[in-house]
Amino acid sequence: MGTKLNLSGVVSESIVDGPGIRMTIFTQGCPHHCKGCHNPETWAFEPRHPGDVDKILAIAVKNPILQGLTFSGGEPFCQAEALAELAEKCHENGLNVMSYTGYTFEQLVEGFDEHPEWKRLLESCDYLVDGRFELEQRSLMLLFRGSRNQRFLDVPESLRQGKAVSVNEETLYDGTRTRN
Repeated sequence: MGTKLNLSGVVSESIVDGPGIRMTIFTQGCPHHCKGCHNPETWAFEPRHPGDVDKILAIAVKNPILQGLTFSGGEPFCQAEALAELAEKCHENGLNVMSYTGYTFEQLVEGFDEHPEWKRLLESCDYLVDGRFELEQRSLMLLFRGSRNQRFLDVPESLRQGKAVSVNEETLYDGTRTRN
C-alpha cells in the first residue's frame, strides 16, 4: 500500500483539466474558499474518500490513452508530499503532471523554506494554473482557467528563469510532454 491521500473524487478521463487526455485527481481540503468556487464541497479537511498513490498510479498506467494527471481541488498543495510522490511516479511512467492551486507561483516559491513539500511538488509539475478563482474575473474563454487573474504556467521554465513563465498557448501541443 502506498502513501495515502484525502480525495474528493477522481475523473478517469478528462479533456478539460489540462492538455491531452488526463486523469484528474480532486483533493479534499482547501483554505482559500474562493467566492464562486466550482468545487465548494472540497473545502472541508475532514476525511472524505481515502486514496492510495500506488493504486491511482496503477490505474493511470493501465490506460494507454492518458497523457498525464491533473491535481485539482480542494488545494493540492495542502497534500503536497503525497502528490509529489505520485507526480514523480507519473514521470517515471511517461505521464506529465499538471496542478491547480489557489496560491501564486511566487507564493509557493516564497514558502519553500516553511513548506519544503511545496518545492518537491512544484518541481514535479509540468504545468501549473495558479491564483485564486476570482468570480469578478470569470471567463469561459480561457484555456484551462476559470478567471483572468489565473495563469497557465510552464513550471520547468518558470523554475529555470526564477519567475512565472506562461505556456505559449498557440504552440501548446497535445499534452505529450514527458520527463523520461
